[in-house]
Amino acid sequence: MRGAVVGAIVVVVGLGATAAAHHSLTVEFDINRTVMMSGVITEMKWTNPHAWLYVDVKDEKGQVRNWAIEFGSPNALYRRGWRQTDLPPRSTVTVTGYPSLDQSLRVSATDVKLPDGRTLFAGSPAGGGQ
Repeated sequence: MRGAVVGAIVVVVGLGATAAAHHSLTVEFDINRTVMMSGVITEMKWTNPHAWLYVDVKDEKGQVRNWAIEFGSPNALYRRGWRQTDLPPRSTVTVTGYPSLDQSLRVSATDVKLPDGRTLFAGSPAGGGQ
């Protein structure tokens, strides 16, 4: 019996640590503002817990900046209709999302308009759930 109680405590503590490690959207991004940008894909990383799209975007001075666009998990993207072939390098996309709170070149994507004209949901809703 004692072993079962210790095992249950270990499982509960482990689950709590895992949940705490995954951040809330509002910790890193300003969900009260949205930005839209168009640019050329340089790379797409289908990694957990979040996929990342890297896009070269010209700023107001004409300088090219490489933005990191955070998506939901690859599994969530797949369930929403995404396929790895949707984002080939050198394609132009339009991204809408929440800007980073630290003013870095990062955005949490909500929608992405693909080169073929489709728009797909890319991230977590502002409420934070996936």
